This record gives sequence, structure tokens and C-alpha cells, in this order.
Amino acid sequence: MKKFLKIFLTVLTSIIIFILVINIIPPKKVIASNPFITDGLPLICAHRGGKDLNPENTLKAYKACVNEYNVDILETDLYLTKDKFLVLNHDSSINRTTDVEVITNSTDKYYIKDHTLDELKQFNYGYNFKQNDNYPYRDLVEIDNPNRKSIIEQNDLSIITIDELFEFLYEDYPDMLFIVEIKNSGELGFEACQILNNLLEQKYPKYKNRIVIGTFNSEVENHLKDTYPSLYRGASTNAVIKYVVTQMLKVNLFAKQDFICLQIPTDKYGINLTRKTYIKRAHRKNIAVQYWTINEESEMRLLIERGCDAIMTDNPVLLNEVLEEYR
Repeated sequence: MKKFLKIFLTVLTSIIIFILVINIIPPKKVIASNPFITDGLPLICAHRGGKDLNPENTLKAYKACVNEYNVDILETDLYLTKDKFLVLNHDSSINRTTDVEVITNSTDKYYIKDHTLDELKQFNYGYNFKQNDNYPYRDLVEIDNPNRKSIIEQNDLSIITIDELFEFLYEDYPDMLFIVEIKNSGELGFEACQILNNLLEQKYPKYKNRIVIGTFNSEVENHLKDTYPSLYRGASTNAVIKYVVTQMLKVNLFAKQDFICLQIPTDKYGINLTRKTYIKRAHRKNIAVQYWTINEESEMRLLIERGCDAIMTDNPVLLNEVLEEYR
């Protein structure tokens, strides 16, 4: 019995020492300097350009972000059109936000991948935006107006390409940060990666290290990793799960993360993801921790006090007001 107890205590002591050692050894940093990590209050990230305040993913929304709301990071989703333009839109179709069903007299899905940029620009992307029980942009232009397209564009309510967004910001906002998600899968996703990389290298080089790219598609994630290793990536769903598990087991030394941003909700599968230890351990590897999508004051305050790097919100004005209390 004494021999068994001695062996048990020896094994237990070894395990404790092992856990202590792997948690003391500084982990390897994924990047020398991470522009998405803040040493003060969290950065304000406008989710879809702040969709509670303006029609989502429109130039109108992004102009308000930089001119009125003091936003640090702009977030959007990217889809490839039929004629190979990368446009800003959350859904694979444009039905939810536009007047496409009114104009086409059909409820069929109007998929981005099946239409050209010019065809997509015929619709009003503020049509279904609701504010104070009103739809302020529904009467913007008549269906049969011959100048319909130009009127929509003049009011910044047209669909826009990532090229158009960069062009608007590049000279006046060189320090702007971006979070983008490539939504296409397979070959279309690969093409989207190439187009985005070419834009950053050839036209907007100052933004190459100011943008983090995400995708829920493992094929596209691996393609980004293998083909464009210099582009910054966010954590995939699988990478997030792996990260959380290694943190819970306190064996994060053995987790080989190659993403620079951990973009997570406050909880997943009943697991609280706002613990300070998760944030601190990510920072040891120079990984930024960003939470989505936070629209309640109480959650904003909790995350500010936990020391996260960015809060993604549909209402950057509210987040600004909350942050002002801490400033």
C-alpha cells in the first residue's frame, strides 16, 4: 500500500510540475507586432458598417463610421460576382436588404454569384432598412426612373466592391483596420482570395498589414494559408474550438496557432468565452481577442473590463458612449 501511495504521489507531483512548467515557458508569438492588439481600451469595430444605424455594407454606412462614429475597425463580408468583382454583402443573395423582389416581381433568390456588378447596382440597398418603425429610403427612387442607378449611387446606397471601399478610405484613413470574411467556397473562394491579395499588393499596399481575413470554409482557409501566407488570418471555427480546449486543459504551449485574431462570441456550447485567462493567454502569443456581435451595454462593459482588444457591434455610437465613461 505504501509503495502504491509513493508511486501515486510521484506521478501526481510530476504532472503538477509538468503543468506548471508548460504554463511558465513563454509561448512562441504568432507575429512580432499585431496591429489589432490594443494596450488600452478595446477598438470599436463596426459590424457590417454598423447595421443598426445605417443600411448595412453600404458606402453610406462606412462614411458614417469614419466621419461620425470614431470607428477603428470596419467589418464586412465578401462575395464574388459573375464578372469577378468582390462585393460587400452578408448574404449570398440580395433579397433581404433590397427592392429586388419589387422590381423583378419574384421572390426567387437573386444570388450574387449569378449576376454582374452592373446588374446588382440596379437595386436600392437601403430599401429594407428600418429605423424608428420607418423605412427612410423606400421612396428614394421610382422603379421606372431612367436615372435610377445613378440616384442610388449618389445616395451611397448601391452595392459596392471592396476596391471602391478601399479607394474611398486609402488616402485619408491610412491607419484604418479591416475584418473581412470571404463567403464563397471552393474555386470561387480561391478566386476571391486571389483578387483580394492582388488588390492589396498592387493598389493598396498600406492596407495589406491592416486587414485580417476570415472564412468558415476549411478549403478556402487552407488555400489562404498555403498560397498567401503573408496575409493575416482570423481563427476558423475548428481553430477556435482547439484554442479553447487547450486553454481549459492548460496545455496551450502545445497549441500551434497561426492566426492573429481570435474572433469569438461571449459563449459557445454553454462555455463562457469571456474569461480573462483566455484573453491573457492569447496575448502571450500576440493574438488579438475580438468579440462579436455585442449590442448590449452590460456586455460591452464586461468585455472592456476583461481587457479584450476589439468589440464588434451593430451600434458603434452606443459603444462609443460606453467607452467614454472609461476614458
